[in-house]
Amino acid sequence: MIVVMQQGASEEQVRRVAERLERAGFGIHISRGVERTLIGAVGDKRLTATLAVEAMEGVDRVVPILQPFKQVSREFKPEPSVVRVRGVPVGGEEVVVIAGPCSVESREQILATARAVKAAGARLLRGGAFKPRTSPYSFQGLELEGLKLLAEAREETGLPVVTEVTDPRLVDVVARHADVLQIGARNMQNYQLLREVGQASRPVLLKRGMASTVEEWLMAAEYIVAAGNRQLILCERGIRTFEPATRFTLDLGAVAVARHLSHLPILVDPSHAAGKWRWVGALARAGLAVGADGLIVEVHPRPEEALSDGPQSLNLERFGQLMAELSALARAMGRTLGPAAEAPGAGAGAAVAQGGSLGRPAASAG
Repeated sequence: MIVVMQQGASEEQVRRVAERLERAGFGIHISRGVERTLIGAVGDKRLTATLAVEAMEGVDRVVPILQPFKQVSREFKPEPSVVRVRGVPVGGEEVVVIAGPCSVESREQILATARAVKAAGARLLRGGAFKPRTSPYSFQGLELEGLKLLAEAREETGLPVVTEVTDPRLVDVVARHADVLQIGARNMQNYQLLREVGQASRPVLLKRGMASTVEEWLMAAEYIVAAGNRQLILCERGIRTFEPATRFTLDLGAVAVARHLSHLPILVDPSHAAGKWRWVGALARAGLAVGADGLIVEVHPRPEEALSDGPQSLNLERFGQLMAELSALARAMGRTLGPAAEAPGAGAGAAVAQGGSLGRPAASAG
């Protein structure tokens, strides 16, 4: 439930209400607005009948939370949340682009990519060290060595690192090297893993399962927040439908719905949805247009040599071109795309200059 305090309620009145709720077994979250303070209380709804909270001094009214996902709902926290990753705000006015390869394959590959995507305006670096693959014979990632290479790339470029954690037993080691813990689509309903990252000190990026409803996605988010971690970012990456033309069907309607239902920031992954690089640009632009707070894009110096997901990866030059297009779109929507993307010469040319001979001939990113 939400306890709405009266306008001008004192800190002492807020404290007394919060303490009363805590003694009754509720988890408490206090949100202080310009005019009013809201106290979110999460617990067994049967307890509310025994509480005379509405009669306490300073209380205006008590509002029940109707959604099954309590703490991630707009009812619990009406204003949008902003998650800060090493100073980079995800969910604010700035559109944040996360870019990098599907898998970390070598020191040369990850450092070249990190330099190029930073020059083009990306704010965070992605790269898989542990890779859950459909086939047991596919490349599974460099594991701990991959984590060390990601940390080295962060040290050189300053880009915070996003990487997937696939096992509850790996949360601590991944958290020591990464800045954001990614939960992939295949693990969205791995509840033990959700609880473990919920106890971690790192922000979490939660991808929607490939056959999950919006409610199931938000309920998975609730597991993480209920375990104590409020630094949570949602990511729509496409769902499996009858349509084989793309790898997955990017559900842009779900982005609009989730923004309405939840205060959490939301990203779109156009790469996994498209399955082919030539459609990534169009889906990326559509994601921003529908209101996503950012994108996570696969980029590789030589996609034709990639050990995983090469066909859907942009090369360095195409990524630079895409960032120039997204910068113009963000400005038209009253947002920004980060300082590097706004600077003169920070488009395709800068990306190729950083990537050296790893860039490929110019081609449309759309």
